[in-house]
Amino acid sequence: MGFYLDSVVPRLTNVTMNRADLRPIRDRVAAGLAGEVLEIGFGSGLNVPHYPPAVSRVLAVDPAQAGRRLAARRLAISQVPVEFAGLDGEQLPWPDARFGHVLITWTLCTIPDPGKALAEIYRVLRPGGALHFAEHGRSPDHAVARWQDRITPVQRHLFGGCHLGRPIGRLIAGSGLQISRMDNYYLQGPKTFGYMFEGRAAKPAEAA
Repeated sequence: MGFYLDSVVPRLTNVTMNRADLRPIRDRVAAGLAGEVLEIGFGSGLNVPHYPPAVSRVLAVDPAQAGRRLAARRLAISQVPVEFAGLDGEQLPWPDARFGHVLITWTLCTIPDPGKALAEIYRVLRPGGALHFAEHGRSPDHAVARWQDRITPVQRHLFGGCHLGRPIGRLIAGSGLQISRMDNYYLQGPKTFGYMFEGRAAKPAEAA
């Protein structure tokens, strides 16, 4: 990774994603997490204060070293131990069916191949295990979606590959995970940047 991606983007993200209106979303998405949790796109640890007491440990995946340094203060006061254990959401270093819960927040927009990452999430989830997600993506409003397509090249350059218009619901459903809840809404601010997909999806209990 270059200096901008490894050092500048994590700091920009730490500021822009540490908004008060996003904290209730983090609370809702983290609700129900328990035991050992895999978090992909850990970033600067903005979810750390929202882990419920039932979480025993978090294994964190993120390519940016600067994010770990930014997370240090949050980790120092957290009751949940966090282990940095991977760099690439498309190639997870764990065996099949390892985790009961996976957490992703504003992550699928930047992964080069989100389908591959979701296939890996499916693989490492136990049958009956759940993906907890909050992601921004493609608006159903065609006028907004057109602007998302126009702005995405600049957005990708400034924010580490962030795509504004990925069809998050379709991508998750296409991975084989079964969506049990998904709420769609706009965040405060320009609609182009804030159409949300928030919910939970499970690996079928009968999956081999």
